[in-house]
Amino acid sequence: MTLPTPEEARTLLPELQELRRAIHREPELGLDLPRTQQKVLDALAGLDLEIIPGKALTSLTVVLRGGKRPAEGAKAVLLRGDMDALPVKEATGFEFSSENDNMHACGHDLHTAGLVGAVKLLHGVRDELPGDVVFMFQPGEEGQNGAGTMIEEGVLEAAGVPVVAAYGVHVSGDNELGHLFTRPGTWMSAASMMRVTVKGKGGHGSRPHTGKDPIHAGAAMVTGLQEYITRRFDLFDPVVATVGKFHGGTAVNIIPDFAVLDITVRTFSNGTTERVANELPEFMKNMARTYGLEADVEFTVGLPATINDEAETEYFLDTHRTLFGEERTHLAPNPKSGSEDFSRILARVPGTYGHIGVTMPGLDPAEQDSNHSPRAKHSDEALSDQALFLATLAHGRLAKEVTGR
Repeated sequence: MTLPTPEEARTLLPELQELRRAIHREPELGLDLPRTQQKVLDALAGLDLEIIPGKALTSLTVVLRGGKRPAEGAKAVLLRGDMDALPVKEATGFEFSSENDNMHACGHDLHTAGLVGAVKLLHGVRDELPGDVVFMFQPGEEGQNGAGTMIEEGVLEAAGVPVVAAYGVHVSGDNELGHLFTRPGTWMSAASMMRVTVKGKGGHGSRPHTGKDPIHAGAAMVTGLQEYITRRFDLFDPVVATVGKFHGGTAVNIIPDFAVLDITVRTFSNGTTERVANELPEFMKNMARTYGLEADVEFTVGLPATINDEAETEYFLDTHRTLFGEERTHLAPNPKSGSEDFSRILARVPGTYGHIGVTMPGLDPAEQDSNHSPRAKHSDEALSDQALFLATLAHGRLAKEVTGR
């Protein structure tokens, strides 16, 4: 069986770095990334691929047909890279810094370039490939449901055969270069949003007893919510609630009619996500009632938890260990509290998601700015390793379908 080799991957590194830096200079937001999409199309030009552009978003679904796919019972593996940036003004000092007010502060430029590398490596061995590979170039990961939209548009059916496994990697600016981290089960939290509008009765600040103060009640809700969580939910299946915004009032001597709290809620299992969606709105309403007020509560489950399949995670880690050694392969003890819309793929297909360190060479990871910072510096020295890892995952997983091992 012919596999992509480390030597072949290393020869790709200069062009992958060039692609990454070109994407980095022109970051685009949300679901509409026409310049980024075109850069990917240009990088894939001339290859024997089936390319399906998105309709409601500028995604690309790319299908590579294997030359040794079975005549009957063929399978596919999905590899994913997201392409969108963040509304962050860059402060890295890179020669290839953003030319606009947005920034690839989360490393999606690396995800895109690494996936292009995986396409090229697998295309080079396509005659030996025992199945199909679907490459998912996705916009809108940063809160716009890009993965959900691509699922609706048929990314999981694009090959015309079942997708038996899905894999993806995310870079981390504050982890050591080339080191992989993941775990079976929950790897990243679910993300939900709760907006509480506390409805009071306005009045003069000198006579609070004649009104119904929503700011006073809202302040009690902030602390009461934390107390409720610690007494109602298992600390080993945690809930993390953060009041990110609290707005109310127009002047120092006026009791306002209402106040608004915007809250993010992170959970780590589907059962707890369902519980908080049912319990927290009622708790906030009851808190308002204790102060003689009412509250309207909107609760939205944004993203489910990213849950890795146990067998696929063992294969994921074993593959990286074989390629790059035990010292660069880490079974993480705990999940990450960030959230990720690849969770929508893993809710439908068994697979694994992991994080790869991209700290700049020679720097201490503990002292580096994390993703989403305007100073987040991501090295592209390990792009060829990233591409080789993804390509090997897909090739080996398809081989397992054929051999049963």
